[in-house]
Amino acid sequence: MNLKKIHHVAVICSDYQRSKDFYVRILGLTPIREVYREERESYKLDLEVGGQYQIELFSFPNPPTRPNRPEAVGLRHLAFEVEDIEKEVAELVNHDILVEPIRMDPITNKKYTFFADPDGLPIELYEG
Repeated sequence: MNLKKIHHVAVICSDYQRSKDFYVRILGLTPIREVYREERESYKLDLEVGGQYQIELFSFPNPPTRPNRPEAVGLRHLAFEVEDIEKEVAELVNHDILVEPIRMDPITNKKYTFFADPDGLPIELYEG
């Protein structure tokens, strides 16, 4: 194996328009391409993060909810690196998004915090 980088992360949402608004307007990700796949009754929105194609947002009819508590096996959370975590947290709070208190990573001594997308997917901000 010669893996070069992570190409993308796929996220399935329960309410496409609400999640699209969250990822585009609130988080500021740039849409690259949006298609409606009629045979699947599903939207697919490709999003850019920091100049790279990285997130696919999918909608499907009646997807099952994601178990959050207790945490389930599999992908745990999505993490974004930021320069100024306090500034980004203030922006989220301005959009009425509940953000956990900023903590310090005891191993790297870097600041981080968590909040959730509209479907409860944990999202981490990590100050780089």
